[in-house]
Amino acid sequence: MTGLRPGRWRPDHLQMNETPATARLRRAVRAVILADDDRVLLCRFSFPHPAVPTGATVVWAAPGGGIEPGELPLAALRRELHEETGLVIDADPPHVWHQEVAAPGHADGYDGVVNDYFLVRTTRFDPRGALSDDDLAAEHISGMRWWRHGDIAQYSGTDLFSPRDIATPLAALIAGDIPGTPVMLGL
Repeated sequence: MTGLRPGRWRPDHLQMNETPATARLRRAVRAVILADDDRVLLCRFSFPHPAVPTGATVVWAAPGGGIEPGELPLAALRRELHEETGLVIDADPPHVWHQEVAAPGHADGYDGVVNDYFLVRTTRFDPRGALSDDDLAAEHISGMRWWRHGDIAQYSGTDLFSPRDIATPLAALIAGDIPGTPVMLGL
């Protein structure tokens, strides 16, 4: 199993049907930012961020963050990208991946997370958002890096990726396979 699974996601819902109605899930949006050289921009989240499991020190994940109460997902995506990377997007990017992780402790005060990923194609840039270094550190972001797909697929170090098998769905996006409905991702 590659970590991809068929889902019961519907475009008018941001949660999968099998999630218990009583679960408190933190809703977030993330951008798979692919540059013209097919590198992907990932943020380095350091411990003690909730996404960094016990025993690990770093998780590389797509930029983005929580949806504020009353905020629409694409508005949250635009805000988060501006804050973290400085990237401003005008067009509505395609919604390509959906991830639910129901695990107490994975997000402070929640039973888990729901991450919706949108594909953003751009020319490669030096990420520098509106947040100061101290603000980024408060969010446990300790760096950003443009990764080649092959470097992710062959990585054997101690850092983790979110999702863990990001290389498989990322390869499809790089090949131009933009799904009509979001691909369901595992942890």
